[in-house]
Amino acid sequence: MPEFASPTTIAAPAFVLAVIWEWWAVKSGRAGGRYETKDAFASMAMGIGNLVVNTITGAIALWMMMLAWPYRIIEIPVTWWSFLILFVAYDFVYYWKHRLAHRVRWFWMEHVTHHSSTHYNLTTALRQPWFGPFTGLILLGLPLVLVGFHPLFIFFAGGLNLLYQFWIHTEAIGKMPRWFEAVMNTPSHHRVHHATNPRYLDANYAGVFIVWDKMFGSFIEEREDDRPIYGIVKPLGSYNPVRIAFHEFGGLLNDCRRDGFRPDRWVCRAFNPPGWSPDGQHNRSEDIRAAWAEAQQSRPQALRD
Repeated sequence: MPEFASPTTIAAPAFVLAVIWEWWAVKSGRAGGRYETKDAFASMAMGIGNLVVNTITGAIALWMMMLAWPYRIIEIPVTWWSFLILFVAYDFVYYWKHRLAHRVRWFWMEHVTHHSSTHYNLTTALRQPWFGPFTGLILLGLPLVLVGFHPLFIFFAGGLNLLYQFWIHTEAIGKMPRWFEAVMNTPSHHRVHHATNPRYLDANYAGVFIVWDKMFGSFIEEREDDRPIYGIVKPLGSYNPVRIAFHEFGGLLNDCRRDGFRPDRWVCRAFNPPGWSPDGQHNRSEDIRAAWAEAQQSRPQALRD
């Protein structure tokens, strides 16, 4: 098995230069978007912390994947054609990992970090969690190992997938050509994903290929008459990296503590969508969207979207 360099590590200087360019372009009025210094530095601190955590826990993640390697059906060679197959297959798996990260609170307590900024620019792409492999979501990649892709090959494809997603975190780019918007994930599609507007909640989970969302009913197009409002449903209101990283983990623990010794409720809280409540007073994405849709129906026809 050949050695694979980390695409994101190699691209790190380009990330820094791109952030500096976008910051300058936005502040000088040459590009659309917004920057807030405290928020941007918090996002960059999260990125540095993520790099440190992943460096420390990378061996654990690899070990978890290597446990399945002896049980592979075949061994797929490392070639250009196998890479193309793996890249598409990895993106398919990423779609479902990402969707679960929004629909299961145990996974959301990690992923919420990435959505906690109320701004949307290239530094938002760097706002990454500090949990490493500890939520277990990485195990969804095991089928790729079992069919015969080596874990190091998978990690390389995953690094390129993440590298692609960097540039789509911007308001400086409007719509791409129609053919590109039809197949690929773009800044427009991903702005929808980061929005808290009821219309846009839990949509556009794609990493590279937006076709997965179109296939599985989670695609929503960005609208000029409903510009994205970024952040999370319960705004964090903090620039403290430790709070950004672990606030939802603390929230889950506090909810379980209030339940008393009720393991059944703990499990329900952990594996139901964010906003689920044992008393039935839910505030899940579907509840917010349904309330919004009902309010839309009650408005005069001329005022409806």
